[in-house]
Amino acid sequence: MTGQQFDVIVVGGGTAGAFAAATVAREGLDVVLLERKSEAEAGHIACGDAIKGASTFPDVIDRERLRAESFTNEEIQRALFELPGGEQIEYSFGDQSGAILDRKRYGEVLLEEADRAGATIHYDTLVQDVIQNEGVVEGVVATRNGSQRRYEAPVTIDAAGALSILQDKADLSDATFDTNVDYTHFCSAYREILHVDEPVEYDDALVFKPTEELGYLWYFPRTGTEINVGLGFQMTEEPMQLVEALRQDLLTRPEFETATVEDKFGAALPTRRPYDSAVAPGFLAAGDAAAHVNPTTGGGIPGAAKAGHWAGEIAIDAVIEESVGEEALWAYNHRIQADFGKRFAAMDLYNIFGTAHSIDELTDVVASLPAQQLIDVLGKEGTASMDLLGKVKLALSTFGHWRTLYDAYQVNAMADELKSIYDEFPSTPAGFERWQRDRDQFMDRFYDQVGAEPKY
Repeated sequence: MTGQQFDVIVVGGGTAGAFAAATVAREGLDVVLLERKSEAEAGHIACGDAIKGASTFPDVIDRERLRAESFTNEEIQRALFELPGGEQIEYSFGDQSGAILDRKRYGEVLLEEADRAGATIHYDTLVQDVIQNEGVVEGVVATRNGSQRRYEAPVTIDAAGALSILQDKADLSDATFDTNVDYTHFCSAYREILHVDEPVEYDDALVFKPTEELGYLWYFPRTGTEINVGLGFQMTEEPMQLVEALRQDLLTRPEFETATVEDKFGAALPTRRPYDSAVAPGFLAAGDAAAHVNPTTGGGIPGAAKAGHWAGEIAIDAVIEESVGEEALWAYNHRIQADFGKRFAAMDLYNIFGTAHSIDELTDVVASLPAQQLIDVLGKEGTASMDLLGKVKLALSTFGHWRTLYDAYQVNAMADELKSIYDEFPSTPAGFERWQRDRDQFMDRFYDQVGAEPKY
């Protein structure tokens, strides 16, 4: 078996992996990115394609090039929520406009930028095992071009996506690394890219339609005539036939009567809070591999970009200082939880709340929420606020669902409390068990409050 030595190994060529590799390479360290797909197929994944913008991405790639070559619709100004009874509710994004991208070209540009930064990229490379010595991850075993080889490095970054094989193969039992992961923490999703002859009326909107399985259908316009359509369901619910459910909904939409399918793909993605700890000796996880995803929408690009960049920075320090233990890598956990981690954990409370209520109850509450409150809950803050007059109007508009509304506002109040707990996330591993105990006691109270089964 052949072998190669690097400073850092990155497994997975998605958003997190590309940003991690570019970050490390720009500091002059020897980094290899291992991607299982061919160079022609790399970047091709199932995705909703919606994004807020490139300006918030870490500045280790050419962000303007990324925008110019992969952003196809930068005029997203509103969201349309279609309720089961046929009602359509419109929410303006105000000054928070979004964009739709060509996910394959986006992925290609990121990999090209990582290569330009100096990373070595090995395509057609399937990781099969982890090299570990006395609990320290020292690399991986992979098959490339039909031959098995060892890749060794002081630090390995797992950006291999949801349900990563690296976490199955590594012995993480003595590490703080979060192994409290279950299939019910994930969503099964499927999407198609459809071409229509005439521009759709919602070419400036994200269209959502809830499903019984605590998921949603989406219609996201890459252009006026190229639409990303898809759906998913959370695995806490009964399985749904994704392709058939999408077909049935498409039949109700005249604009797709003569549509042609340009591409189709399915995937699993996390719909859970970020991992409590995504580090072990010699090992960090980023992106979907550590649940760095908005659990209410499945949006994973911004979290993956930040996490990949931070993982790269922490890996650089660990290699230079020749210290790869959990304490040396711990700052990565603290950055995650102090930033989007606490917001995503708060958003996950709404997922848990949803498991205790019917789709009719949930959509009635959604239909009554003012736009800014819903936007805050789903993406900006993870919690919402409303003045007294707004609360009175909302109560009047949801007559018959006051109990559900009361529960929803209890969730909102408890989401603020949970974020304050995450504000106390320890700066070293020494306080980790105590912090987890405090957070878990909060979660026990939350399950009791909303009448939901424990998720973790």
